[in-house]
Amino acid sequence: MTTSAAVSVRSNSFSRDLVMLTKPRIISLLLVTTIAPMYVAASPSITLVLWVLFGGYLMAGGANAVNMFIDSDIDEQMARTRLRPIPSGRMDRRAVLAFGILLSTTATGIFAYKVNVTSAVLALAGFYFYVFVYTRWLKRRTPQNIVIGGAAGAFPPLVGWAAATGHVDLAAVYLFLIVFYWTPPHFWALALNKQVDYKRAGVPMAPLVWGERETMWNMLWYTFILIALTLLPALFGAFGLFYVVSAVALNALMLGGVIQVLRKPVWNAAAWWLYKYSLLYLALLFVAMVVDRIISR
Repeated sequence: MTTSAAVSVRSNSFSRDLVMLTKPRIISLLLVTTIAPMYVAASPSITLVLWVLFGGYLMAGGANAVNMFIDSDIDEQMARTRLRPIPSGRMDRRAVLAFGILLSTTATGIFAYKVNVTSAVLALAGFYFYVFVYTRWLKRRTPQNIVIGGAAGAFPPLVGWAAATGHVDLAAVYLFLIVFYWTPPHFWALALNKQVDYKRAGVPMAPLVWGERETMWNMLWYTFILIALTLLPALFGAFGLFYVVSAVALNALMLGGVIQVLRKPVWNAAAWWLYKYSLLYLALLFVAMVVDRIISR
């Protein structure tokens, strides 16, 4: 291999690692729950949407990079994370921390100067909540980590709403609660299948502390609350028929998936299906809100 070819390979590898630090697959769902509320709340310009997309990616990417810095010792113990840039030895911890801080600082400036100050404050609050409340404090101390810490993933609707309107009202808080109550059944479906990893890393996830059956029952209760929250807007006329039909169909599959996890003696495949479907569920639910609002305008 020539010197120029070797440099090119290293450059491509470094670029891939930088992208990996941001966790783009996770961010894609966060961006859906950021942009959709903008269209529910108002009729934003394409320019504004693009700035929010850019700033939102950088803020979430920065939080994910700092998360990898803090959790590098845990990542070394877990099969699904040990190939990340820090535990694999491809990147220095301090460089990852600097990268995460750079992204979040840039994102704050973008929101403050290109969107509005309210959205900047909320985006930064989500960053701090994820990094310090969830990752640094709750994750290693309590099986309620994903319940309380999951609020960090519910900030995007608040950011999107504030970006479009300049303020936060009860409707935005309502969308926050939908994501908040969606998080436990979504993440516990993954935790059920990753118990060995979490045990090795010393992370007190619910299945390890409460047991599998208790975790499954809690998934069911949170799903009932989630379903109620998603259907309540129809009672107040906030959304029309398209949203109602979509929400009913999506909720039926979500509830059916949780029940399958509870009923099956060997539940691993059902839990994996539920985890993957729950990602699609949340994205389609927010898309349904936007389509319904467009139809009704």
